[in-house]
Amino acid sequence: MSEERVVLVTGASRGIGAAIAQGLAEDGHKVAFAARNPADVQDKAKWLGGMAVPLDVADPASVAAAVAQVEATLGPIDVLVNNAGVALSAPFARTTAADWAQTLAVNLTGSFHVTQAVVPGMQARGFGRLVFIASNAGLTGYAYTAAYCASKHGVVGLMRALAVELAKHGVTSNAICPGFVETDMARASIDRIMETTGRTEEEARAALAGLSPQRRLIQVEEVVHAVRALLPASARGINGQAIAVDGGQVLH
Repeated sequence: MSEERVVLVTGASRGIGAAIAQGLAEDGHKVAFAARNPADVQDKAKWLGGMAVPLDVADPASVAAAVAQVEATLGPIDVLVNNAGVALSAPFARTTAADWAQTLAVNLTGSFHVTQAVVPGMQARGFGRLVFIASNAGLTGYAYTAAYCASKHGVVGLMRALAVELAKHGVTSNAICPGFVETDMARASIDRIMETTGRTEEEARAALAGLSPQRRLIQVEEVVHAVRALLPASARGINGQAIAVDGGQVLH
């Protein structure tokens, strides 16, 4: 391809992160599949010509080591996809301090650590793409997810601040904000609906899909498509945007 990039994708062992890493590798980019357990992605990364790298986004030492390993093996990082995240659900009164701290440590502070590790190189080279996989929970509120919503609102705020600060250096910063995506995380939400309401799996799935005016769950390839669109040089005018990929759910 004409614009081959070195890409680091965090949380690449499953779900959206795995799909993004695989899709970008298939496009011809050199992709680092980052996961807390790199054995989970070793075979896929090797098959696609990338690399597997151990990374705990909540640990600054792990972040520094991972970034150094990627740049020594694949080259300077052009694109960072901050995807690693956790989603905990509980009524606000039963949200523990530990749950709150873990959610922010991974979703928000983890994005801070990895981004801060790659931005100086992007600035020096005059090119970079920061892509935050947030959520439409970063654009609106949902019951029983106070920590998650707070963390994703923080991610969107971080993205917007960086978009302004880094624009003169040729670095863009954007967030993809999916609704419910057909992944293990959506499966967990369906299970919670079944447990708390007594609905059947079909009814629970319909309730989740019904949050969108399209009456469906988003597919992972739709998120991959949105990420792809932000990478070329011709996308340099897209900066500071929180792009909802949710079938219009936040308007509903």
